[in-house]
Amino acid sequence: MNWSRFLDETVDRIGVLQKQTPEMFNGFHTMSRAAKRNGALSEKTKELIALGIAISTRCDSCIGFHTQSLVRLGVSREEFCEALEMIGYMGGGPSLAFGAKALEAFDEFST
Repeated sequence: MNWSRFLDETVDRIGVLQKQTPEMFNGFHTMSRAAKRNGALSEKTKELIALGIAISTRCDSCIGFHTQSLVRLGVSREEFCEALEMIGYMGGGPSLAFGAKALEAFDEFST
């Protein structure tokens, strides 16, 4: 999979929905900004949590977006893989398979 192209297409699809439901998206963006704020937990830690949820729910789009954010935040491949170990431990086989997809995305976004 080409993760960059996949996320571009996802953004385009979401944009169509956003035009029809602007109030919902305004609320979602407000919630997103509040959730990602650095506080007791760093944005990086919060994004690692979000990655675990994305993998657990098997959402390719979410995996891509949160992996992209983690690369932007400077997470190392070692940190990313350690998170994938915990996610795989808690989620079993399906989380291992989707964790492998996340690592593929990480490698693409890191280049």
